[in-house]
Amino acid sequence: VQLQASGGGSVQAGGSLRLSCVVSGGTLSSYAMGWFRQAPGKDREFVAAISWSGTNTNYADSVKVRFAISRDNAKNTVYLQMNSLKTEDTAVYYCAAGGHPYYIGSSEANYAYWGQGTQVTVSS
Repeated sequence: VQLQASGGGSVQAGGSLRLSCVVSGGTLSSYAMGWFRQAPGKDREFVAAISWSGTNTNYADSVKVRFAISRDNAKNTVYLQMNSLKTEDTAVYYCAAGGHPYYIGSSEANYAYWGQGTQVTVSS
């Protein structure tokens, strides 16, 4: 299973970006999916997750209301819509596929496959 994240870039505070993650070599509907991020000098942290069907979602407190995770299993793609971006959202964003289709928690150990990351830079 391979994951390819894209959609990162540079944006001013208050702007929006949409990240995409395409899954290949496997069936997206078999996996719960998550987004994580790592800012310079910090540990990687959980951002959002979505169950295999899209019915259930989970968000870090820091991004609730501003970010939305969604998926299109027919396109093998997961999205992260990021609105009202803040400078503290600057990080490399990673998508991950879970080992269990219903797990939408924040533990990295429960995600079996990882993408290469896409850089998001928010300037003031």
